Amino acid sequence: MKQAIVARTDIGMGTGKLAAQVAHASLSAYEKADDRSRRRWKNGGQKKIVLKGSGERELHELAAIADQEGLPNAIVRDAGHTQLEPGTVTTLAVGPGDEELVDRVTGELSLF
Repeated sequence: MKQAIVARTDIGMGTGKLAAQVAHASLSAYEKADDRSRRRWKNGGQKKIVLKGSGERELHELAAIADQEGLPNAIVRDAGHTQLEPGTVTTLAVGPGDEELVDRVTGELSLF
């Protein structure tokens, strides 16, 4: 079991903003998972990776693939209180899910 979080590299988020957006995405997708998946992931150490995404379009395309694979996923839009305009798509979390399924969606991306 693992979760992959894809963060945009084209919008210049600072380190703190990036960390917050990754956390939002992780929790949002976790909440969408079924009880069995949440339990398995949590008991297995909550494995997660953060990957580079090229832009908003890529995140939406990956979310559509995750939907096709039956994986919980969540796109995060920033509230716009600090660095970004309100509604800016920042991150996508895919999973928790079986590692093979998550890799089908995000396996071609580079580590952040």
